[in-house]
Amino acid sequence: MSAQHPILLVEDSPEDAEATLRAFSRAHLANPVRHCTDGDDALDYLFRRGAYADPATSPRPAVVLLDLNLPGTDGREVLAEIKADASLKTIPVIVLTTSTDRRDIDACYRAGANSYVKKPVNLEGFLSAIRRMSEFWFDVAVLPRTD
Repeated sequence: MSAQHPILLVEDSPEDAEATLRAFSRAHLANPVRHCTDGDDALDYLFRRGAYADPATSPRPAVVLLDLNLPGTDGREVLAEIKADASLKTIPVIVLTTSTDRRDIDACYRAGANSYVKKPVNLEGFLSAIRRMSEFWFDVAVLPRTD
């Protein structure tokens, strides 16, 4: 993936967000990461509303990393809105969550999630999962254009 295309990280946990950024750094991922802490902020970013209205400062993400359990609009609703919008639905959405509930997994794939990754409990497992995920999505997979 081209380094100028950002990754949108939608994560309310400061610890998980920091661990994700650390894992990206260790994987030498050069893409800028935009971080939203709740679903409403993520939707504002994606739909370029409010503080994100300027495309020059709010570029379309190449990939969305989405936690499910968010304050306000939760990740399930964010996923549904992304995949229902013609201009956003081609952006790969990787659900990154602690939930192993089969209903969540199945519902996310039915809603159009491109991948569902369970966050490991310990830090080393989490860093390893992020590294492997970034290797696939950013080194192996060919992503749609973001323009």
